[in-house]
Amino acid sequence: MKNWLLAMFCVTGMLTLVGCSNDHLIRTSDGQLIESDNKPEIDDDTGMIEYEDHSGRMNQIPQSDVREIKER
Repeated sequence: MKNWLLAMFCVTGMLTLVGCSNDHLIRTSDGQLIESDNKPEIDDDTGMIEYEDHSGRMNQIPQSDVREIKER
């Protein structure tokens, strides 16, 4: 009984974590695809789009270079 309950708890936890994942794809005007770990945001100070890559580094790209931002 305890093993079944523990297994259900683990499966529920993993499904919850997978559901929270929200990778985004940024398509630039030159056709490049950039993967972002979080939703890209506009930096009010610079006016550039700021995103975090898979390495955890924060990057910026000019708004004029972005054609589309799509959630994956």
